[in-house]
Amino acid sequence: MTDTARARKLADRIQVVVAQTLERRIKDPRLGFVTITDTRVTGDLREATVFYTVFGDETEREATAAALESAKGVLRSEVGKQTGVRFTPSLTFVADALPENARNIDDLLDRARSSDAAVRTQAAGAVYAGDADPYKVPASERDDEDE
Repeated sequence: MTDTARARKLADRIQVVVAQTLERRIKDPRLGFVTITDTRVTGDLREATVFYTVFGDETEREATAAALESAKGVLRSEVGKQTGVRFTPSLTFVADALPENARNIDDLLDRARSSDAAVRTQAAGAVYAGDADPYKVPASERDDEDE
């Protein structure tokens, strides 16, 4: 039986420890401007997946990925010291797709805005295809209008 609350607490703690260790102890010049966005731990607390983003272009992302892989041992030992669990989880670093998803959503919103503007310009000079009031008027009101 897995304790998801314990795994969630451990994941939060690992996220903080990794972020602090990257900031204070790891002095690799390949390490760019890294943000640890999320951490997930398996139910048996044996494996931790650390999601990160890097500010910069593709070469900086690749260099940061290499720096994180080379610092994995130091980071894992620091996680073991500061969490106090019996078995220190192995760390896997995954580049977070958050920036790409946000960029994609921004592009979709821009296309929707331009489409709305095009519809708005077409509707500006539009007239009704039939009568201005297409709804039926009750007979009592029609009789009043005829007189």
